[in-house]
Amino acid sequence: MIDILSYGLMAVGLVFWFWGTLPLLGLRSVLFKLHTLTVADTLGSMLIVLGLLVKIPKEWPLLVLALISLMLWNTMLGYVLAYCSSNEEES
Repeated sequence: MIDILSYGLMAVGLVFWFWGTLPLLGLRSVLFKLHTLTVADTLGSMLIVLGLLVKIPKEWPLLVLALISLMLWNTMLGYVLAYCSSNEEES
């Protein structure tokens, strides 16, 4: 049962990764594309790490640290890229 839950979380994480890349092909603004990619990448990565946490619970300190790092750094990187992108459009 735990294996099914673990693989299910990882599969949903992969779906989020691919779902986030689809808007890159559209004609929307760069900021919209960046937002969808950042959100989907963060959620997908977190679900994959949660799946690993269910699969190998003895590694919980490292995996919880990875979850916190993903939440903080993916979000911050998205903001930095958006800020740099908006500054380029103004000049």
